[in-house]
Amino acid sequence: MPIIPTKSYGVLQQNQCCSTLDEAAEQVKNLGYAIIDAGYTADELQSLSKEFNRTRTNYVNTYGESKLKSLNEFHTIRSPLTHGGAAFLKLALNANLLSIVKELIAGKFILNQQNGVINPPKEGYNQGAWHRDLPYQHFVSSQPLAINALFCVDDFTFENGATFVLPSSHKYEVFPSVSYIQRNAIQVAAKAGSFILLDCMVFHAGGFNNTKEERRAVNHVYTIPFFKQQINIPKNIAHFEKLSAEAKDLLGLNYIEPASVADYLDSRNSKDTDPT
Repeated sequence: MPIIPTKSYGVLQQNQCCSTLDEAAEQVKNLGYAIIDAGYTADELQSLSKEFNRTRTNYVNTYGESKLKSLNEFHTIRSPLTHGGAAFLKLALNANLLSIVKELIAGKFILNQQNGVINPPKEGYNQGAWHRDLPYQHFVSSQPLAINALFCVDDFTFENGATFVLPSSHKYEVFPSVSYIQRNAIQVAAKAGSFILLDCMVFHAGGFNNTKEERRAVNHVYTIPFFKQQINIPKNIAHFEKLSAEAKDLLGLNYIEPASVADYLDSRNSKDTDPT
């Protein structure tokens, strides 16, 4: 294994990292991806795995297997935190995750979407193509506008279709050539209980699952409030009054568009900022 130099000269500025989360944030900024541990125990992971399966069964029973398959949605659970499972809300509020999202996104951010994702064995699925999580956009920004946090319910391995990324592709606008992708794409293996973090503008794709078992994950996208949520979370979650102020803010309760001028003026009563 090569010995990497640690000394330098001619350097006037250098980033300083004080924790593993700082190191992960630096890697996301530079390469567009990183892995962090969510901090769950083995028992907590087992409980979350069971909750994933229970929610999936209820979801399919509610919307119908044939309909979901016809829409290419059978391997996705849309907005699981709104289906009554407290475990998914807790996952979206994970302290390790939010601390690094706060470091990456300047100012306010909200949970734009949460989706359960299943990579089925021996067949393709709708996340298996290259994409950005702000799709159809060919621009880059100096600061992250959105962060993807893919929670690994199962181990992500090279055999079961661990996510491929194109490092630093959040820094250039145009999707690269096929030959460039073949030379530079890397596959990101991660243990169950990890979050794979992505700048949402980095190109990535799910790999092919060549095992006999499904590979499960829960995807989160956190964005500046400029972007509307994929599904209106405030209208689909009960008992908001029991949530903390931070949770209400994160889930978008403070960013619902006013239905009228009167509603807008009423909303100003609780805001300290100048109107825009």
